[in-house]
Amino acid sequence: MPPPSAVQESFPVSHAAPSAVPLSRSSWLKRMLRFAGPGYLVAVGYMDPGNWATDLAGGSAYGYTLLWIVALSSVMAIFLQVLAARLGIASGLDLAQACRAHSAPRTVVPQWLLCEVAICACDLAEVIGTAIAFKLLFGIPLTWGVALTVLDVFLVLWLQRRGFRYLECVIVSLLAVVTACFGLSLVVAQPQLAGVLAGFVPSKETITNPGMLYVAIGIVGATVMPHNLYLHSSIVQSRDYVRDDAGKRQAMGFATVDIVGALVIAFFINAAILISAAAIFHVNGHHDVADLQDASELLGPITGVALASTVFGIALLASGLSSAVTATLAGQIVMEGFVRLRMPPWARRLLTRSLAIVPAFFVALLYGEAGVTKLLLLSQVVLSLQLPFAMVPLIRFTSSRKVMGRFANRPAVLALAIAIASFIIALNGVLLWRLWAS
Repeated sequence: MPPPSAVQESFPVSHAAPSAVPLSRSSWLKRMLRFAGPGYLVAVGYMDPGNWATDLAGGSAYGYTLLWIVALSSVMAIFLQVLAARLGIASGLDLAQACRAHSAPRTVVPQWLLCEVAICACDLAEVIGTAIAFKLLFGIPLTWGVALTVLDVFLVLWLQRRGFRYLECVIVSLLAVVTACFGLSLVVAQPQLAGVLAGFVPSKETITNPGMLYVAIGIVGATVMPHNLYLHSSIVQSRDYVRDDAGKRQAMGFATVDIVGALVIAFFINAAILISAAAIFHVNGHHDVADLQDASELLGPITGVALASTVFGIALLASGLSSAVTATLAGQIVMEGFVRLRMPPWARRLLTRSLAIVPAFFVALLYGEAGVTKLLLLSQVVLSLQLPFAMVPLIRFTSSRKVMGRFANRPAVLALAIAIASFIIALNGVLLWRLWAS
């Protein structure tokens, strides 16, 4: 077991945050409120522009049918994020550090590169979503909007200099904006309750219909984000809990409440997007709305609410900006944990954002909005394909007594973890087989 100081190796800004959590002399509610925060930073990744595209595509094309995939993805996400938090608290290592410490040396760099691919795919979605928000709200051309997203480097720098707790408050405020906007969208959409409830019943067609399967895997990839497993296992250690068994157990309880609450909100937002798309677009014969801009332009005329498009754009911008911040944190944690390579936050953010901007810029320039939308959906499928490379090590480490001590997964938890991993890997296998066969 590494000493407490080892937790400061990866992303020291977060771990040095002065957010002490007294575990013995205050009420449970006060301790919980002081511990809360990491879950909401993680939840940002579960409602980023990539989620919007896949949920819009699913709702407009197939109505409420894929709601059960949104619900199942959210349950799997909660389970995996709880495992990630337990790993960080019990071992004092984030997932990237654990991979480096407990993997064969020759596999460390390939694992790191695969994780970087996932982070770039996630950042690509944020670039596209933010650029579309700029166009919707300010009329900025898509190519210029893509270029302007590089400026979020300064947002990240400013937030980090203000302190980690301040960063958390800003992120929670942006999430509140997104939540309010989609609460309003549900009111405007007026969905049919019977149809919504039926959508939560699993359907065989999800597997047998190639188009539906592709969107379903995109929803899984957009919901269960691989880089969030690395992020959560690190930032949960920013809380100053007692590093003995009793303190760790209590910290795990707080972390579980924190992430469940945050991801329930994320589930509400994802479900609201799909339900709104089904009620507004699918019901009215618009079955191919996956383009975020088309969705915004259609909202006003179909619903008769002039502000609907503006509210959509505000929520999209808030989502893109908040996701940009957490992607930077995850990238820094992954780079330092796997290869112990440290870069200034602005340099790390500029590098990741550049890798996302280049393909987005040329696709927008050559193929316009339709090409950008296809690139956005593709990025979410890439995330799903990358997920096993983070998920399997997480399950392995949290089930190891060498890593976790007495907090290692019990047999029932391990069985559930294997079932979830098998389901996701099987979905990916079916998708790859269909792509190869076609």
